[in-house]
Amino acid sequence: MASEDELMEARRTKAAQLTDAGTRAFPNTFRPTEAETAKRSEVVTLAAADDEARASLPDEADLAPDAEQVAVWGRVMAKRGPFLVIRTPDGDVQALVRKDKLEESQAAQLAAVDLADHVMVRGPLIKTRTGALAVSAREYAHLGKALLPPPAKWHGLKDVEKRYRERYVDLFANPEVAQVFRARGAIVTALRRFLDERGYLEVETPTLHSVRGGATAKPFDTHHNALDMDLFLRIAPELYLKRLIVGGLDRVYEIARCFRNEGISTRHNPEFSMLELYQAYATYEELMELFTDMVRAADAVVKERFPELMGERTFDLDAEWRRVDMRDAIADAAKHLHVELSREDLDDESKLAAFAEKLVGGTGGLELEAPDKKLLAGVRNHGERIFALFELLAEPILTDLYRDGDKSVPVFIMGYPFEVSPLARRNDENPAFTDRFEIFIEGRELANAFSELNDPDDQASRFEDQLAKAQAGDDEAMQFDHDYVRALRHGMPSAGGLGVGVDRLVMLLLGRPSIRDVLLFPLLRPEA
Repeated sequence: MASEDELMEARRTKAAQLTDAGTRAFPNTFRPTEAETAKRSEVVTLAAADDEARASLPDEADLAPDAEQVAVWGRVMAKRGPFLVIRTPDGDVQALVRKDKLEESQAAQLAAVDLADHVMVRGPLIKTRTGALAVSAREYAHLGKALLPPPAKWHGLKDVEKRYRERYVDLFANPEVAQVFRARGAIVTALRRFLDERGYLEVETPTLHSVRGGATAKPFDTHHNALDMDLFLRIAPELYLKRLIVGGLDRVYEIARCFRNEGISTRHNPEFSMLELYQAYATYEELMELFTDMVRAADAVVKERFPELMGERTFDLDAEWRRVDMRDAIADAAKHLHVELSREDLDDESKLAAFAEKLVGGTGGLELEAPDKKLLAGVRNHGERIFALFELLAEPILTDLYRDGDKSVPVFIMGYPFEVSPLARRNDENPAFTDRFEIFIEGRELANAFSELNDPDDQASRFEDQLAKAQAGDDEAMQFDHDYVRALRHGMPSAGGLGVGVDRLVMLLLGRPSIRDVLLFPLLRPEA
């Protein structure tokens, strides 16, 4: 088998031949018109249609001298005798290219063609002997040389990381991959349209923050030389967006690139997209309705334009979305797992602490992994203990707990302890908990929302608690944002805020198992 260097050398030789044919290896002369582009799309559609749709096309022998000609351009993906298969953004088209039908210089260009080169053909449409469509070329032009061949067996390649790393090849070698990213673009457009139609203003806030905050996560840090100051890539845009609510912009949203210095998994990438919105004079309960409608609106676009990407869904977005208090979810999980933990026990601090101690010791009726034991043993208070038990017992089996027939249903988990909700408003009736929800669909946490904390003194106290966590070694704790507290002192109206993981939402709607499948360029280790 020829080496990569040998393959490139052979292609460089053909590139030199193109000069003799009166063109360049990398020309910049072809300019398709809008009409030609629209017509190419129609040709692709006809090529993919059934035989009956092409029945009226003439055979090559029956072509009229004045037959209408069309142009098709793209990447050569296959050569079969005199046929070229040309891949366009819309799909593939065959071209029947015979040298005796071309000018001498064009025939010379054709002789130098390689797989993956970019070419243009122009001619009338015909029906081949097998009933397929082809462009019978009367004009041929070389548009760009590929010095490397396309992979012979790229589709279904076992080395998935190579596909992610060489996404530029993955996109043209596997059309269904490109379709995923077209669908992603349509989903994001649908989210924007949904919010724009409801009076939300799209804004942009800083990516570089001088204070880390907006979420509990470990940030990436950097340094600005001119100002000699340390900065952080934003974890979330939350605190800046809420400053805008203080300023009188009652409905705002941002689709923000965020960064968290955390591990990589099928659901996590250090760089990701977050949709955050804030609405004055709204509560987290109203945002449940808003989120439900927004997801269904985006899903309607997928169903209409990309049904082939949906796959066989094991969840039902049209079913009633459940609303479950976190403590009820833990009790439901305990019953499902045959663990002795009642709903009443969850409200009794001493009983819950004793139960957690048994789990850590291996006598609580459920075997935990060492990291989970460490997590549970490291909690500092009753609220953190409830949250840890939710993560350990309930969250992994939410799809089993809440179903409609044979499909899981979306579930809003409410009633988060205030100790794990440093930016959320306390519940008026039970201040130990907050007016907050997270939404889980098919086991994935997709969004976090709450009625916003607008009491500056309470917020300052929460920041102080975050500082204490940081001093105790928590590298995900927030810093004290004095300017944000000052903004609250100017008076922020009651408000609701919602943060949505855009990548996870795309994964859900398109049935993709890994976040890398919906990121064009996920973070990867350096090549060896």
